[in-house]
Amino acid sequence: MIRASLSIALGLALAAPASAQRYTPAPAAKARVGITLPIGKCVNMGNHLEPPNEGEWGRAIADDDFKVIKAAGFTTIRLPVRWSTHALATAPYTINAKWMARVAHVVRTANRAGLNVILNLHNYDELVIEPDKHAARFAALWKQIGAHFADAPANLWFELLNEPHRAIDNKNLLSILNPALAAVRATNPTRPVLIGGEFWSNVDSLKTLELPDDPYVIATIHTYDPFDFTHQGASWVNPSPKIGRNFPIPADYSGLEANLQKVRDYMARTGRVPFVGEYGATDIAAVPLAQRIDYYGTVSAAYASIGIQTCAWAYTNTFRLREGNAWLRGMVEAIRAPTTLQ
Repeated sequence: MIRASLSIALGLALAAPASAQRYTPAPAAKARVGITLPIGKCVNMGNHLEPPNEGEWGRAIADDDFKVIKAAGFTTIRLPVRWSTHALATAPYTINAKWMARVAHVVRTANRAGLNVILNLHNYDELVIEPDKHAARFAALWKQIGAHFADAPANLWFELLNEPHRAIDNKNLLSILNPALAAVRATNPTRPVLIGGEFWSNVDSLKTLELPDDPYVIATIHTYDPFDFTHQGASWVNPSPKIGRNFPIPADYSGLEANLQKVRDYMARTGRVPFVGEYGATDIAAVPLAQRIDYYGTVSAAYASIGIQTCAWAYTNTFRLREGNAWLRGMVEAIRAPTTLQ
């Protein structure tokens, strides 16, 4: 771990995993329709601000985290936030002032460290179960978030809803999102907004995803394929994939190639360039670190080979890339990005 930290500090790179060398990162794809964000190398601040309360699913965010992330070569963080447990349940659905201030402090600290920030609304479980009942509250939350961050730097970007699923699919998605987007646009007319589609925003969601008529909206997808490797032994999955699945096997490459083609097809059809907001693999002790490194290197390099930017899950609390005071040896070096930002 000490040697890994020194290699980062000195700007040295360890060799990419053998499977990752199958793919050569290309320049970032440029959208013909809409905009392209300069995301670069990105990490999720997973399980920090999206539990019911910060610190319940791991350690809290420290101000120095963002200097550490920047020094490791990352350009962007994605900041998942659970707003729904910090706001009134009835109109006007006021967000707790202390929580708003905490999130604003985190965003400001990351920006000052030189990082772009993707700020989202995460884990609003009631919304995906009963969307019609919670749609007005959802829009009211974004009205407040938008107003609070209206004067934030231009490299703060919004993501309206993490992983639509359950009762929200691509057929009713825009009916839920459009009022929230309108609330954002009242105070942030040109701030980039990311939108993901049905079934946890998986790659297949691109086939039927319709975006609002807004030039500053970007599609986002998540990928955890092969799921039986990335989520083996996961306590929150029922049934949980059996422990012992190795990576890579030949089917992993064919599955990855199929997903890349779906993204190519989407770009050719729409002219838009999507962003992979999450990918990652379990950090349970039974899974060798070398296989996790191989996974992160392979997936990030594969998407980078078609110009797609990705964001690894996650920093320290789950599917961790860093433990204690050091990055997991070889992990940061394995994660690839397109050769240009946009």
